[in-house]
Amino acid sequence: MVSATAGAWAGDEAAARIPAIKLYNTPDHRAAFVRGTVPALHKIQSQQFWLSNSVEAWEQNTHPAPRRQYVIPLQGELEFRVSDGSTFRLAPGVVLLAEDTEGEGHSWKMISNDKTWVRVYVPMVSENDEFEPQK
Repeated sequence: MVSATAGAWAGDEAAARIPAIKLYNTPDHRAAFVRGTVPALHKIQSQQFWLSNSVEAWEQNTHPAPRRQYVIPLQGELEFRVSDGSTFRLAPGVVLLAEDTEGEGHSWKMISNDKTWVRVYVPMVSENDEFEPQK
């Protein structure tokens, strides 16, 4: 699982970046993911955002992202699965860049005990998502 560390608050170089996971489409329109970071304390252009604490029926099945968007979890932990069966966990402290807008998409299941997922959706308005993959 990717998580934020206390070192990020200690003024070191890690403080300039926040852990992130990017869902994307491969050339054959399959969903895949890569771990990386997005900038902290950096203004990212947006026009709107919304909060959610409910899950719609379509979200409970394999689906592509409805739009390119940042998903910022506030509560709850999920396990995501992509086309090749690989999985990752998403929890507060990690930003999801949902950019797998074509093909079958991804699926997820709630793994936290309270079964509550609270998150912020921020649609991307720029082609530059500010994501840097891990080296």
